[in-house]
Amino acid sequence: MADDSVRTDADTARAQLASHGWVSRRSEAFRHLPPPALEQWLHQPGDEPTGSGWTVQDGGASAALSVQRLSALDAQQRAQLLAGLPHPGDGEAAPFAWAHRALCTEGLRLNVRGAAAQRLHLHHHSRSAAEAPLLVLDVEEGAHCTLLETHAFAPQAAQNLQVHIRLARGARLQHLRVVDAGAGDRIAHHVHATLAADAHYQQATVATAAAYHLQRGTLALQGTGAQADTATLALAGGDGHQIDQQAWTRMDAPRTRSSVETLALAQHGAHAVANAHTRIAPGADEAAVRQRLAGIPLAGNPRLVLRPHLEILHDNVQAAHGATWGALPEDALFYARQRGLEEASARALIIEGMARALLERSLGAQPEGALMLAQWLDGGWLARAIATHLVPETGARHG
Repeated sequence: MADDSVRTDADTARAQLASHGWVSRRSEAFRHLPPPALEQWLHQPGDEPTGSGWTVQDGGASAALSVQRLSALDAQQRAQLLAGLPHPGDGEAAPFAWAHRALCTEGLRLNVRGAAAQRLHLHHHSRSAAEAPLLVLDVEEGAHCTLLETHAFAPQAAQNLQVHIRLARGARLQHLRVVDAGAGDRIAHHVHATLAADAHYQQATVATAAAYHLQRGTLALQGTGAQADTATLALAGGDGHQIDQQAWTRMDAPRTRSSVETLALAQHGAHAVANAHTRIAPGADEAAVRQRLAGIPLAGNPRLVLRPHLEILHDNVQAAHGATWGALPEDALFYARQRGLEEASARALIIEGMARALLERSLGAQPEGALMLAQWLDGGWLARAIATHLVPETGARHG
């Protein structure tokens, strides 16, 4: 059981939700895919899961990594866990943050330091019908880290995850996130990243649709020369499957660079939304931003919504955005069939090639990121996910 101060903190969060309400259907960010009701994200007090859902594999120099597993049910550990994290606030996604404070029972804090590149694999497996795990990662000045973050879920899970990443001056993080949601799951992942001067963050997210699936990234480029490149591959393959990808970027300093790329692949009655919003602040001289959103309906009548948006408050910048919607390339399908592939296998091969190209553009520029991505791709998860979610009758695979 949690002590009185912890219970008071959680009750305060619940009171905030009761007084201010859940995410409004009039919310611009959530207009196309409103989240399920608040009750689905909270369990009753006293039903907290036990143990930690995180598994940490350290593939580098362990002396450069510190790991803290902290209970949010202990007052002292809760204070350590939440230290330095932003207040939930009152923005459009704030109800999720308040619900997280009300429910959070445990979290993981990692600190990476030193000149040697650190290789990490974090895996989280859900342990209850409703949970709110927390991950905090600090990469110190000049440090470099590659991180593979994977998620698996119990059937009918509801998970409200908060991830906070802080990159100090000159730090680099290459981050591959794989979120393997099930058809009945309700998933909301919020990734907050803050970049100091000359820090570089590269992130690629691969996510499957569910009853509800939100992937929301909030990036703050606060230091001169900071750079963030993010890419999302969304796979939505069945009736009632939903996925909402939101990328919110603030470029607050000169010579910052930002790119956002999304590829949404959907079929039948699935619903996929891709949002990209980038704000270039006054004084962000020579900032450069690029947004590229693409949606491909594969079969049936899926609903695809692509929403690029730029808010530019400074003159001396470079900015480009675009959204494209279209079918698989017919010439590629034709040539694949000419080589003896049946149609389902040809489609799977082309879809996988497009997905690999997206991920390689995001993580393949640096050797460490390219190696992490190649090793993950060699494991076959992507091919299996495409076969399961998008091409249910692939037949024999070739090549």
